[in-house]
Amino acid sequence: MYKVILVDDERWVRVVLRKAVEQTKLPFEIVQECANGLEAIDALQKHSADLVISDVKMPIMDGIALAEQMTQVSANLILVSGYDDFQLAQKAIRYGVKDYLLKPVEMEAMADCLGRWMQDRITKSARRLEEPPLIETDALSAIEQVQQFISSNLSKDISLTDAAALVHLNPSYLSQLFKQQTGGKFVDYVIEMRMEEAKKLLIKTSLRVSEIAERLGYGDISYFSSTFKKLIGCSPLEYRKCGGRLDEAK
Repeated sequence: MYKVILVDDERWVRVVLRKAVEQTKLPFEIVQECANGLEAIDALQKHSADLVISDVKMPIMDGIALAEQMTQVSANLILVSGYDDFQLAQKAIRYGVKDYLLKPVEMEAMADCLGRWMQDRITKSARRLEEPPLIETDALSAIEQVQQFISSNLSKDISLTDAAALVHLNPSYLSQLFKQQTGGKFVDYVIEMRMEEAKKLLIKTSLRVSEIAERLGYGDISYFSSTFKKLIGCSPLEYRKCGGRLDEAK
């Protein structure tokens, strides 16, 4: 059952609204009636209501002010108005008012209004259920693009900022996403890919270690060699001499 709060300063109007809601036979339950918007705000703090049906013109706090206050809560608002204040009610659209009902409110109009609200709610719930796989797909696509970017630019200064710009993400968010999807940090992945490429060049080419280091963006051969040894377990020259058999022994 969807929980509803009725708001109108005239008791007889609230009686009419209650009957109209009940006669629709739709799954809506009136949990409280209020005489003005301020009472409705208090009621929303007590009840986890889904919907508020409120008159526009009321003392203390009218329906427009209530609409503004309700932008801070999850419940939706439907306004009830007469022909003379319908234009005023339309102004509340910027506060997210879901629908309008014109006085006198009859059961058919109430049923149509509540039915549309229910359908919108169901549609949004279905979309939320579909979002996680879509988000996951988009995340994987972004990471794959970043990995391809790294592979194609190993000789350059590869920064997280450049990679984030490529996939239109915030660098901090990309850093978290990259670790989530790959299990490691962006900077560590760049180093690992460079060392993998260095291993290939050491075995398949006769390039000097200094030339390989330069190809992979290292201006300092000592730093390149120490990084290689730290990750691979031996120096570049030792790796070349054993023909890469250290990888087989691992």
